[in-house]
Amino acid sequence: MAQRRTRRTVLSVLAVGLVAALAVGLYLFQPWRLFTTTTVDEAPISAVGGAPLTMIATGEFLSHEHDTSGSVQLQRTPEGTLVLRITDLRTSDGPALRVWLTDQPVIRDDWHNFDDGTHVDLGALKGNEGNQNYELPAGTDLSTIKSVSIWCARFHVSFGAATLIPA
Repeated sequence: MAQRRTRRTVLSVLAVGLVAALAVGLYLFQPWRLFTTTTVDEAPISAVGGAPLTMIATGEFLSHEHDTSGSVQLQRTPEGTLVLRITDLRTSDGPALRVWLTDQPVIRDDWHNFDDGTHVDLGALKGNEGNQNYELPAGTDLSTIKSVSIWCARFHVSFGAATLIPA
C-alpha cells in the first residue's frame, strides 16, 4: 500500500514537472510563430512641402539565424528627423524581435556579435514581411553606427543584418 502511494506521488510530481516544462518551452520558443506571418506596408516618409529626403546610408540584409532579405535606407528629412526605412523585408516571425542600429560589423557566419558593442533599439519589428519605417531617437549619434540587425532579444541572435554603406 505504501509502495503504491509512493509511486502515485512520484508520478504526480513528474506529471506536474512535465506540464511546467512544456509551458515554459512554449512560452520561450513560441513554435507556432514558425507558421505565422505579419505583413506591414507603410508608405515612405514624405517631408513637409514635398522636399526630398536626404539619403545617408543604404544596405542589403543577409541571413543569419533565419533566412532574411530586403533593404534598408537611413534617411534625414529636411526638418532633421532621422528615419530607418526597411523595404521588401522577408524573415521568419519570432519572439521578441527588435530593430537595432549597431556599431558592430556584419559578419556572415556570426549572428551573436551585435550585443557586444553599443546599439540603438528602434523598437519591436512591426512585421516580418513588407515595408516599414522607424524614427530614430533625437540626438542619435550616427558616427559609430555600422549596421542594422533584426535582433531576437529572447535568444540573443540576429535573424539578419545589413551593413550601412554611406550614400
